[in-house]
Amino acid sequence: MKTRNIIGLITIVGLFAGTGSAAAGEKATAKTGKSWEASLSPQAEAMSATGRNRFFILEPGHQRVYQGKEGRKTVDLVITVLNETKQVAGVETRVVEERESADGKLVEVSLNYFAIGAATKNVYYFGEDVDMYKNGKVVSHEGAWLAGVNGAKHGIAMPVENKVGDKYYQEQAPKVALDRAETVSLTEKVKTPAGTFENCLRVKETTPLEPGVGYKLYAPEIGLVQDGVVKLVKHGFVAKGN
Repeated sequence: MKTRNIIGLITIVGLFAGTGSAAAGEKATAKTGKSWEASLSPQAEAMSATGRNRFFILEPGHQRVYQGKEGRKTVDLVITVLNETKQVAGVETRVVEERESADGKLVEVSLNYFAIGAATKNVYYFGEDVDMYKNGKVVSHEGAWLAGVNGAKHGIAMPVENKVGDKYYQEQAPKVALDRAETVSLTEKVKTPAGTFENCLRVKETTPLEPGVGYKLYAPEIGLVQDGVVKLVKHGFVAKGN
């Protein structure tokens, strides 16, 4: 679930400082001199491996397909909520598979682990296993992390209540994955091959581990509809198990 460094859509904003623990209050100072601080944090609550909130569907079989141009390459991304679950940091999480290819060649397959708060309906992110491909072979596992390992803790994938200005860590794996998000709009209109969506959530994503800014847009009751240059082509439920 990393921020995608899309060619042409990344705005370089200067190097961020600091690679310490997010839980310890990691702050990255930009050129403005202002520090980034989370305003939302995970709640102590019972969790489920199945459920949904307004902008995130965590139900087995739900699939979204995306496509876009990255430079001269055609990028395809398929995100599928699998039937399988995985215990991470003592929590039963749902496995969500992401498969990305460029010009038909597999680039990355990641298994992402999520759970939803029984009381709040916040969706929490517990880590990912990553296979990076080149010429059909796995060449690295860059960005892989799990809550409960090497000081990593779960973050918020999607809060149930979104207000402009809300900030939260999606990933809390020191020196490995520290993606963070900020709600910047709740009134976006997004045109995609799958249709036009209104009242969409726009999220700004950054990380103190590298420079750049990325944006994602989410439609109510559907979820992610645009991630950088890739836009939703189709969505719905498919029969896919483990």
